[in-house]
Amino acid sequence: MRNLCVILADQLNQEISSLNDFNKDLDEILICELKKNFNDNNHHKKKIVYQISCMRHFGIEMDALGFKINYLKLNDPNNEDSYASIILDLIGKKGIDRVIVTESSSYDEMKSIKQWQKIIGRDVEIRKNDLFMCDKQEFEEWATGRKELRLEFFYRMLRKKYDVLMDGEKPEGGAWNFDKNNRKPLAKKVSIPKNYSCTPDKETENVINLVNNEFPDHFGSTGDFIFGVTRYEALKALNQFIEERLTYFGDYQDAMNAEDPWLFHSHLSMYLNNGLLLPKECIELAEKAFHKSKAPINSVEGFIRQILGWREYVRGLYWLKMPNYRALNDLAAEVPLPSFYWNTKTKMNCLKISIENTKDNAYSHHIQRLMILGNFALIAGIRPKEVNEWFLSVYADAYEWVELPNVSGMALFADGGIMASKPYASSGAYINRMSNYCKDCHYDVKEKVGKNACPFNYLYWNFLDRNRKKLSSNTRLGLAYRNLNNMPDSQLSLVNESAQNFLSAILKDEEI
Repeated sequence: MRNLCVILADQLNQEISSLNDFNKDLDEILICELKKNFNDNNHHKKKIVYQISCMRHFGIEMDALGFKINYLKLNDPNNEDSYASIILDLIGKKGIDRVIVTESSSYDEMKSIKQWQKIIGRDVEIRKNDLFMCDKQEFEEWATGRKELRLEFFYRMLRKKYDVLMDGEKPEGGAWNFDKNNRKPLAKKVSIPKNYSCTPDKETENVINLVNNEFPDHFGSTGDFIFGVTRYEALKALNQFIEERLTYFGDYQDAMNAEDPWLFHSHLSMYLNNGLLLPKECIELAEKAFHKSKAPINSVEGFIRQILGWREYVRGLYWLKMPNYRALNDLAAEVPLPSFYWNTKTKMNCLKISIENTKDNAYSHHIQRLMILGNFALIAGIRPKEVNEWFLSVYADAYEWVELPNVSGMALFADGGIMASKPYASSGAYINRMSNYCKDCHYDVKEKVGKNACPFNYLYWNFLDRNRKKLSSNTRLGLAYRNLNNMPDSQLSLVNESAQNFLSAILKDEEI
């Protein structure tokens, strides 16, 4: 029996389940660059370069290892932009008896895969996705009967299951979570290591030219492309993080700095999310660094929580709640996405820098995403659908399974609290404490209302005021609502007037 093993764009690892019993004498592999995957949104040019270059390098490596590769490039005249059509053609040419594929991470793609068998007239075996450590069914079983699907309890379950940072039955360091130690602003004299970077080879340069020709109007640019595109380079990036950045990652993972977009973050999510790195190997290296006293518990636990906890959790939640999760808008947010998310033209320095980082690098770190870009969208009441489209488009590590829960659930509270126990809303005080953005801003972070005030200040209180019915009973917002209730009517009136003036300016597409 001759099998055709289809490798999807985010499954670039030889250990993928679809290759488990591959017979090099008979079986063949199919890898396709489907243009529709890059035209569905205004995807960042660097994101497209990254994904296509990784696919091409993976195909080249597999061919060198003796696998029979059918690789269709984006501009190949035989590329019909549909897996089913391409598979049907190969069945006739190669005598394929069965198709094997690892389940997709995308709901829509998975829905399409389930239709292949009817279209191609061959058995299609769909195998579990072993690029994750928690199976979808396992997450569903964990979630069944729970009133709240909180990360912390899921994370503890996986820590015990895989014996990660455990001291017998107890967690290493005496606590499951050291997040309270991970909220320091960047110290003035701390030395930040240079981020991992690669020089594009000829294959990547060809992809850069392709993207510039095929997607000339897409967001961002292809200039200064520095990402690794092979497993070897991804492993180098992982080891460099463990050696040079992990020690201070915990302390400064919430910090933001105008002069350095990379700081002590790992920058590994793009490699994890397309298969070049495996979650288990990242966790094991970090845990090894702790046991060798090369990194403190708060850094190691914080890093492991992002992978074993958060990454697995959002993937499980995505599959548990799809497809309805996309449409959730519990706070009835209806303000259109401001144009400055695309063109960076805003007087708010924190947003300007975060969006410029995104435009330059197809990257900004998770606190910029949550507490600047997401926080603003939350308190301004921007439509979740448009915010999700932006986040999915602009980041090299963004796939719907990870982007949608993080944005709709964590950043926007659009799911009404399925994911987060409270909205992650804040005024300008938090941004001022955790960054140096405010000192060069057009607005005054100490002003509460009026045209010179930081918009985060009055938008925060306006957000709480207009969502009283939904949020005032939330126990984690008790202090905020007590403060709001104690605010003089005259002050609240000024808050709401300032907010309305600002939101009116957004609707008129004025520079704000």
